[in-house]
Amino acid sequence: MIKLHDLEFEPYLSANELEETIAELAQQIHIDYKDKTPVFVGVLNGSFMFLSDLVKHYPGPCEIQFVRFKSYEGTNSTGEVKTLLDFSNLEGKDLIIVEDIVDTGHTLEAIVNRLEQGEQKSYQIASLFLKPEAYQKEIEINYVGMAIPNNFIVGYGLDYNELGRNLPEIYQLKQQHND
Repeated sequence: MIKLHDLEFEPYLSANELEETIAELAQQIHIDYKDKTPVFVGVLNGSFMFLSDLVKHYPGPCEIQFVRFKSYEGTNSTGEVKTLLDFSNLEGKDLIIVEDIVDTGHTLEAIVNRLEQGEQKSYQIASLFLKPEAYQKEIEINYVGMAIPNNFIVGYGLDYNELGRNLPEIYQLKQQHND
């Protein structure tokens, strides 16, 4: 059990489980991109650990870039997405958008809307986690590490008001039991 700010979190996924999932994702992507040099575009801040491990497991040549959008305050999505760091030099490139988690899909929709104006050759979406119960958009997520319940999670890049990103495993918000 860990405490971040005012909330308690309990263990959910181990570092080993994450590692195995990410290695499998890297292999899936490599099969599809073996004759290309994809640009892995990490969506900051949450994707930094996932992106780092994903490219460590990716056996082919690749490039790395980051973008930053913000849609969360505390444990809730605001529904409003702000661009803090935009794409650069996309012309003719094959992009893999790397998300830590897709829940409502608001951030993903903003990214895809931005890409629709871009000059990239292609793009696909990779997300370590997907919350199918919360997902509200029609955008295809091409590579999903795991589908998870609609619980609030932290660790491995995911935060609660900026705390918890450094944890090597995933924790979920402790369920309050009313006995």
